[in-house]
Amino acid sequence: MRGLAVAVGGLLLVGGAVLVVVADQERVAALEAVKAQVVTTERLFADARAQNLRLAEQLTALRSQIAEQDAALSDATGFLP
Repeated sequence: MRGLAVAVGGLLLVGGAVLVVVADQERVAALEAVKAQVVTTERLFADARAQNLRLAEQLTALRSQIAEQDAALSDATGFLP
């Protein structure tokens, strides 16, 4: 009977150790997945930031054109080119 208790206790100990190892591996895999998602998100933010800068440059150029056209339209004397 004592031998059976030792065997069952040993199996429980080994089973618990296996569960701890598996849980740790899952935690590591989850951390790696999160890190990969962070890298992807940072790349998307960088792309969006670059696109926003390009659009801001285009907007500035368009505002300058609008200002020039507005000045030309409001010239009642006809002296502006």
